[in-house]
Formats: sequence, C-alpha cells, structure tokens
Amino acid sequence: MKESILSLKPGPWKDYELIDTGGFEKLERFGDFILSRPEPQAIWDKSMPESEWRKLAHAHFAKEKNNPEKGQWEQLKKMPHNWSIAYSNQDGLNLKLNLAQTSFKHIGLFPEQAVNWDYLYKTIKKSPVQKPKVLNLFAYTGAASVAAKAAGADVTHLDSVKQVVTWSRHNMESSGLEGIRWMVDDAMKFIKREARRGNIYQGIILDPPAYGRGPDGEKWVLEEQINEMLKICAEILDPKDRFLLLNMYSLSFSSLIAENLIQTNFKKVENPEHGELYLQDQFGKKLPLGIFYRFSSF
Repeated sequence: MKESILSLKPGPWKDYELIDTGGFEKLERFGDFILSRPEPQAIWDKSMPESEWRKLAHAHFAKEKNNPEKGQWEQLKKMPHNWSIAYSNQDGLNLKLNLAQTSFKHIGLFPEQAVNWDYLYKTIKKSPVQKPKVLNLFAYTGAASVAAKAAGADVTHLDSVKQVVTWSRHNMESSGLEGIRWMVDDAMKFIKREARRGNIYQGIILDPPAYGRGPDGEKWVLEEQINEMLKICAEILDPKDRFLLLNMYSLSFSSLIAENLIQTNFKKVENPEHGELYLQDQFGKKLPLGIFYRFSSF
C-alpha cells in the first residue's frame, strides 16, 4: 500500500493571504479587508512591529480573559460586518463564500481547507458513480459541501447549529448552485440511524471539533468519540467506490493518530495520504492548522 505523508498549503489565492504571524496572533487579508485574530500556535515573534499590524488591520479581535475563543471585534478602520470573497482553481472549481465577524473570532472560513476543496472537486469528478452520495459531518459553513456539489455530488450537509446551516445555504446560492440536503442534527445520532437504515455513501467528510454540543445538548469530545464514529462510518461507506476525508484540529493530535484510527476501522484503504495543513506568511513562517487523513478508490 503506497502512502504519502504530506504538509499541504493552498496555492496562490487572489482573495486571501496570511500576512504575518506571531505573538499568539495572525494577520490575514480576506478580499479587501485585513483582520488581526488570536492564534494559539503562533508562539514565535511577529516579523512586523505591532504598530504596523495596527496600521494595516481593519479590525482586531480582542479575546476575553477567561475564554480565549470568545470576545469582541475592535473596529480600526471602516469595513462591513458581512462581505464575501471568491475562490477558484485550475480544475474549474469556483466558489463565492460569505464572511462575517462573529463573537468567537471565526469569520465563517478556514482558508487552509482550500487544499481539501481541491481534493474533493478533483476526486468526485473522477468517480465512476454518476452522482455519488456524499455526507459532510460537522460541516460548519459548508465550503466543502459546496465544492462537492459543484463537482456533481448528491450532498447531505449536517451540522448541529441552525445558524451555520443557513450560512451554508447562502454560500451554495452565492456560488450559483442548488440541491444540497440540509440537516440540523447530532452527527453521531444521524450516522447510527443511517447505518440501521442501510444507507450507503460514496464519500464521507468529517471535520469534528475538539469539543462540541448537538442541537439537544449532546456532548461531543473528540478523543472519546472519534473512534466509535469512524466504526460507524465504515458501515455506511461504499465498500467499492468511495472516498473519505478526515480533518482534526486538536493540538495534541498528530496525523499518525489519524492513520491508526483509519487503518483499524477500515478493512481496505486506497491511495492514502495524511499529514498537516498549514499556511505560510509573507515572511516564510509556517503556521500549522490541523491534520488530515484522506483516501479514495477513484
């Protein structure tokens, strides 16, 4: 079995760039607007002085003392609360993604995931199944769902938060697409029902958080539940024509953990790849932003 261990970053992207990192922060441009946000992995020094960051940024996220994930945006220059950017690649994928300032430092987009949007689009285009069924779990604002739909898949998009499912629908419509199936549900409960019903998918995308809650307060802890979830995913993934893409953001996880999880739960793994996703700032510093494992029979 041929296996690749990779470190992947997105290629040139007109509407996005990572300008600088350091001091537990990152400075990024999304379209016409530059944001300064917390980044726990940027433990090194900034390359530019703090005064330059303040001069460039349209907004800075000031986190709460007792909760680094929550806080508020400090507006340094005039900019809209909501805006959009475009993403395209050489294979013909074209997305329009809607962004917004939220109280949890996120803006509705993880730009390092562009390498996986490319992978999904190219993989689904090669599928021997005319309209492969794809399930996206913990799907957030749905860029991966929209990329899969653009490639011709029959997509089921699931997230436990109704507001981000609505955000995902907006991304689909803005990208000129239609027909994604939307589900507001607990991921574990949903796939258990799908297994009982005998439903089969040709593709599964998993992007689980370290911690989370379902719509009825169901508890999710990555370390405790990801193994069980992958067991069930193995039951509902087509044994012949299939792909799987797993992303994990836990700071304590390596891609070797993902490799062990996949290989112990799936009898056969075709064309596996695993490693780190990262972004590189203008000064050459590489910011790690999660691990991935993916395989495909296509």
